[in-house]
Amino acid sequence: MSPTQRRRLLLVLLVVAVAGIATALVATALQRNIAYLYTPAEVKAGKVAPDSRFRLGGMVAKGSFKRDSGALLARFEVTDGDAELPVTYDKILPDLFREGQAVVATGRMADGVFVAEDVLAKHDETYMPKELADKMGMAHDKHQVPAAPATTEAP
Repeated sequence: MSPTQRRRLLLVLLVVAVAGIATALVATALQRNIAYLYTPAEVKAGKVAPDSRFRLGGMVAKGSFKRDSGALLARFEVTDGDAELPVTYDKILPDLFREGQAVVATGRMADGVFVAEDVLAKHDETYMPKELADKMGMAHDKHQVPAAPATTEAP
């Protein structure tokens, strides 16, 4: 092998090694930021790893919203028809947040309470994330509750 061929081979191996390391770093970063969607029943059934970050989806239970006067800390419950899970959130809630409406919150469990870092409310009367619509549809089928037709949209 000539010195020119050896340099080219080393350059190609170096480029492949750098690309492999970059791919591994990107995959690791993405893995840490993935937040899976669970319903309250799935959380209570133990399908969520302890201290993991995940999205909680369902409906805000009617009559469950509470906020102390002059405070940002909001307490409410999210339900999927099978179970209810208490949620706390200490930031400003979205304008469309209401009891009886769909909500998706991102956060972690702490002492049996979901501590939300972010809360999203549906943006119109018919939107619901596809994952949540599928899971809520299964809950409606299980309890033989007629489900209102809902359209789903990609984010």
